[in-house]
Formats: sequence, C-alpha cells, structure tokens
Amino acid sequence: MTYSADLLYSISGFLVGLLVGMTGVGGGSLMTPLLIILFGIHPATAVGTDLLYAAATKSGGTVVHGLQRTIDWRIVARLAAGSLPATALTLLSLSLLDIHGGAGRGLISGMLASALLATAAVLIFRERIQAFYSARVGELDPRRTVVLTVLLGAALGILVSISSVGAGALGVTAIVMLYPRLPMARVVGSDIAHAVPLTLVAGIGHWVLGSINWDLLASLLAGSLPGIFLGSLVAFRVPETVLRFSLATTLVLVAGRLVL
Repeated sequence: MTYSADLLYSISGFLVGLLVGMTGVGGGSLMTPLLIILFGIHPATAVGTDLLYAAATKSGGTVVHGLQRTIDWRIVARLAAGSLPATALTLLSLSLLDIHGGAGRGLISGMLASALLATAAVLIFRERIQAFYSARVGELDPRRTVVLTVLLGAALGILVSISSVGAGALGVTAIVMLYPRLPMARVVGSDIAHAVPLTLVAGIGHWVLGSINWDLLASLLAGSLPGIFLGSLVAFRVPETVLRFSLATTLVLVAGRLVL
C-alpha cells in the first residue's frame, strides 16, 4: 500500500467517522460500500476489515456509555445470546463458500444492498414504524420480550457477519420497539455495547477466512477516530432531519450502485 493510498484511506476514515459522530449510524453502512465502490476493494475484504474497524471504534463508545451508566447489560447479554451463535454458524457457512470468488462477491453485495435499503427506510420512516408497532402490538410480556431479543440478536449476527451492516440504525429501532420504556441513551448505549462482541467475533472469523487487510484497517482508524470526535461535537449544530434524509438518500444511491 502506497503512501498516497494510505492518505486517501485515512481521509475516507475521517469523513465516515465525522458522519457517524453526527448521525449515530453505524460505520458499516458508509465504510463498506465506500471501500467497494470507490477503492475497488473486494466485498469480502471490505466487510472483514470494516468489522474489526467497528469493533475498535465502538469499544471506545462502550467505555463512555459504561462510565455514564447508559448500558443495560441484560439486553446486551440477551442480544449476544442470539448473535454470537448465529455469527459462528454464518462464518462456518461462509467457510464452505469461496467468499473471495464470484459467488462470494454476489452474496455479500446483495446482502449489503438489502441492508442499506433497510437502513435508509428506518432513517426516513423510524417514527412511523415505531408508532405503527406501538398501536398494533404495544408492550410485550417479559418472557416474549426476552425471546424476541435473542431472535433479534440472531438476525443481527447473520446480517452483520455477511454485510457488516445492521448493528446501528436497525438494531436501535428494534430495541426501542421491544423496550419502549427504556430511555434513548440506554438504548443507544446497549446497542453499541452489543456491537463490540458481535463485530469482534465476526471480524476474527473473517480474519481466519483471510478477509482482513491490516494496513487498510490502520489507515482507516487513523482517520476515523478524530472524525468521530469532531462529528460528535458539531452534531447539535445540524438539524437531525436534514442529516437523516441526506444519509438515507446516500444509502439508497449506494445500494443501487452495488446491484447494478
């Protein structure tokens, strides 16, 4: 990897980190398609590298939320009870497939495009989705909530292991519907805390499968960490609606580019 390439990756990491800090949407929704479309990185390598990138960046977020006591560790444990086994099974299935070949490229690109469209829909229609759910379903009994939380974790494990997307906007929205009385800060903190073991296990699995570019990972982190910090500082200066709709439009365009 040349110096100029390292610089471009770091700049990309900074810009993605800036947007993540401003919007709270997981970096996978932005970083993985950027690596594939702009830099021509193979989808398997882009996903694997982004998973460890997410594990590193969200570890810092977990520390902050932990110190602020905005993590519900019961929810994290329930999500992990579903996501970690599902991740292991998904990685085992991927090991039987040549993920660096054409079939792997098609699977990852298709799953990534679907995840991006779902994330865009949630960003635009989040309030309507939550209102519809509250009116039709309401608050569930504790036993059913636990079961659905574990199943949610399993779904996120499969989605994140293949596409690196899903542990951000999708996870937060689902947790809000399952735990309507939980303060938003604890919803976000719990989602971030769960993303750490999920992305770490999935990233290690991709490392075993040979899908990690360590030089690329270092360059991305060098740019993204200051970007996230700056984005968090200026987030309140930009209207949330503008951010959400701009990001959703970007995700739809990117998803279309991936499948065309």
